[in-house]
Parts: sequence; structure tokens; C-alpha cells
Amino acid sequence: MMWKPTNQPTPSGRPSEPERPASTPTTSAAEPPPAPAPVPRPVAASSTADQATIGKSLVIKGEVTGSESLYIDGRVEGSINLSGNRVTVGRNGVVSANINAREIVVLGKVRGNLTASDRVDIRSDGSLTGDVVAARISIEDGAFFKGGIDIRKAGQKASSEDVKSTTEKPEPIGVGARA
Repeated sequence: MMWKPTNQPTPSGRPSEPERPASTPTTSAAEPPPAPAPVPRPVAASSTADQATIGKSLVIKGEVTGSESLYIDGRVEGSINLSGNRVTVGRNGVVSANINAREIVVLGKVRGNLTASDRVDIRSDGSLTGDVVAARISIEDGAFFKGGIDIRKAGQKASSEDVKSTTEKPEPIGVGARA
């Protein structure tokens, strides 16, 4: 019995020691995965760098233009024109603006007309009051939508002229809906 207690602490001491070296190789083994992980991270960082964010506490009134994608979690009033990029209205986002982009995703509240060269997604918690002109549209179950839909193939030039005329119409409707 004396051997067993002696053997138990010794093996438990020895496994602790091998576990530490095993942890160290595991750590060094974990070090190479973080090395590849930063490779995707810069890709994500470049995606993030290409996407500007309007935070919850920010309020912007005016015209938003640029050549990068935009995530809106605050308030925007006016117009948003990011024709080759993606505009995402976050869950906290409240937008009273016409949006022109390649892709528009609505998770929050939008009042205005959406013009997308590719697609418009209105997610389950999203709310859109305004007209949509897009090549594709997706409205999830539970989403709120009030307005018209005009499905147009990408590259139709008549859409830009019609968008200008429809851009002027729904804003008074949206203002009337507020009042």
C-alpha cells in the first residue's frame, strides 16, 4: 500500500509534467493555426476595411456617397448612394432615405425607396416603407413591407429614369404615413 500512494503522487506529478510539455507543444501547435487564422483575418479585415459602420449613437442628415459598403446601426436621413456596394441597415438602424446600392439588406427600419442593381433582402425583423427596384428581392417571414416592387434585370437603363420619378412619389407618402 505504501507503493501505491507513493506511485500515485509520482505518476500524477509526472503526468502533470508531461501535460505541461504536451500543453507547450499544443500551444506551439496552436500557434501555427493562429498564423493561418490571421491570414483569413486580414481578408476579413479588408472586408471590414471596405465596410464603414454608422454606430448606434450616430445621426447623419444629408447625402451619403462613397465607394465602400456601409453598415448602419444608427440614424440616417437624406440619401444614400453607394451604387457598387452593399448597404446593410442593422437591427438598431433607422433610415429615412432613398438608398441606391448593389445590394441592400434591411434588418432595421427604412422609410424610402430602394434601388439595387443586384438584390434587396428584407429580413424577419426588418421594416420597409417605400418602393423597391431590384433584379432580385427576398422578404423573410415576419418582415414588414409596404410599397411597390419593380423587378428589373441589371443594366436596364430605363430603371434610372423611372427611379428618379418614383423617388419623388413615395417620400410624401412616407411623410403622410408618419403623420
